[in-house]
Amino acid sequence: MVPVLDARRTIDAVWKLESAKIIAGLARLVRDVGLAEELAQDALVAALEQWPRTGVPDNPGAWLTAIAKRRAVDHIRRSQLQVRKQEQLAHELDRQSDPEPDDLLRLMLISCHPVLPTEARAALTLRLLGGLTAEEIARAFLSTGPAVTQRIAAAKRTLAERQVSFELPGEEELGARLSSVLEVIYLIFNEGYSATSGDDLMRPGLCQEALRLGRLLAVLAPREAEVHGLVALMEVQASRSAARTGPSGEPVLLHEQNRGRWDQLLIRRGFTAMLRARELGGPPGPYVLQAAIAVCHAQARTAEETDWAQIAALYGALARLLPTPVVQLNRAVAVGMARGPQAGLDLTDPLTGDPALRDYHLLPSVRGDLLARLGRPAEARLEFQRAAALTRNAAERAFLLRRADALAVPATTGPTLGSATRAFLADAGLDAATVRSYGQTLGRLGLALGEGLPLAELTADQVAEVFATAWGGAAARTWNRHRAAVRSFATWAELPEPAARLERRAEPRSTTTPLAPGRLDALCARPGLALREQTLWRLLNESGAGVRAALALNVEDLDLDDRTATPGITWRSGTARLLPHLLVGRTRGPLFLTDRRPGPARTPTADLCPETGRARLSYERAEYLFKQASAGLTLRQLKPRR
Repeated sequence: MVPVLDARRTIDAVWKLESAKIIAGLARLVRDVGLAEELAQDALVAALEQWPRTGVPDNPGAWLTAIAKRRAVDHIRRSQLQVRKQEQLAHELDRQSDPEPDDLLRLMLISCHPVLPTEARAALTLRLLGGLTAEEIARAFLSTGPAVTQRIAAAKRTLAERQVSFELPGEEELGARLSSVLEVIYLIFNEGYSATSGDDLMRPGLCQEALRLGRLLAVLAPREAEVHGLVALMEVQASRSAARTGPSGEPVLLHEQNRGRWDQLLIRRGFTAMLRARELGGPPGPYVLQAAIAVCHAQARTAEETDWAQIAALYGALARLLPTPVVQLNRAVAVGMARGPQAGLDLTDPLTGDPALRDYHLLPSVRGDLLARLGRPAEARLEFQRAAALTRNAAERAFLLRRADALAVPATTGPTLGSATRAFLADAGLDAATVRSYGQTLGRLGLALGEGLPLAELTADQVAEVFATAWGGAAARTWNRHRAAVRSFATWAELPEPAARLERRAEPRSTTTPLAPGRLDALCARPGLALREQTLWRLLNESGAGVRAALALNVEDLDLDDRTATPGITWRSGTARLLPHLLVGRTRGPLFLTDRRPGPARTPTADLCPETGRARLSYERAEYLFKQASAGLTLRQLKPRR
């Protein structure tokens, strides 16, 4: 009898090593990834039941494979549909051979198939090829186990519905299909190397898993230069892991890293992979070029010996091959090091209007660095603060704020964009819905321009540039709503017109179709309909008032006897019959209330009923409830026919 805990540890270790091969072999036979995983899991359960009693077999991988294939035979027998497959499987059992390498490659190509969303590809790859549980994947990507489980299930369903082929593609097609596999592996590595969110800068487990997958892929596709290029890139980047953070987990910039802490074994492995990629010949692809850049850094014994001219040239070649905004930004960094900060800044300026980099914190971070080197500390500080506001990683945010604070900048006099925005939203007497709407607009301005920007320096050109990047392609109504927010803010702050360059866009004429006769009566007759909804709908229909005007009514605005309310809203008998029941003795505060009181963690609002503690019903919630009840109609359609 083997101690249960020891047996479980052994099974976990064996499963990590063997699960991908077992699933790959089964998938080739049963042509169903989900079924293959279920059969492999059956074998795992069998091991959990037997090994603690009988001991771990001499060849545990072969044991699991044999059990899984027996389960496959049983399944096919039960289905009684594939007699020839039984013979094939029986022959496989007799041979007891190792899975074919092509099986693993096939499984990689299926897991990373382009029909799947990128996140699903990464999750499925880690599950099938890494042997990670849904909880382990969720921890790595800061998600939840159920969410990852659903994502994986949806991916398997998509593969089945789209009838994705289980055959290996031909040599010509293989290169194109491999690019999707490389993309997913590098995505996993990057998430581990520079975590997009959370408290830690790195997640080493993901880096190691991506390296393992990359090395495996290099064995399966030995004649693909890009595969070896990706492996070289990851090996060299991973070699710097220990030097990338300081004692408190804070980031350490590349040129400030202690190169004695770089892992020389990983560097040598990277150089070997790079050499193999070059031996295969052909024009260098994106991963080979990025690996060449990483090798340049690794070859420099000190930061001062870095060949920035060579790196800038390599980035130039990469930008021609892969002209993405991120590559252009990296090229700007290299050019800034090779030819001076002004040259780098000249390359970043056009990127500030690129919508793809709107929320990318490294753009303002790079600009902050370049501006600091140019002796423009006030602008640099603003850029570092913007970068800190955009990043979701706590360690990186703290690092950027320290860089901002370290710059010698005279104290700002007068309000900043951030402080003025907060004061405007709190003091301008706006209703809750308008505060939310205006807050979105001004919050975007703060992220784009920096909340620390002195308000007096806010210009029409800056505002116009933010609008073009953020809402340039938005509908006219959305554009005009954001424009109205800026105009209201400018009026409150007594600013010279910062929206001067924002032209109002012509909105298409409303095509709202009024509700058909008798439809409202049918809706109000629904069993269980809340009195609040019934009253609001009747009021809108009988008064012809706008939805926002009706929702803005207070109890003290009503004259029930005269059937009127300030300002100029009147109603008929249907509403008059319902209103007294809705008020139930209330004498002041919002007429239409939310269902529940705000939770203790919610931001307090002044727009509460003093007697119930509930907030005013929002437009969005009222609209949602009506759409639910009417199968898609809008509250505006309650306006009576003229």
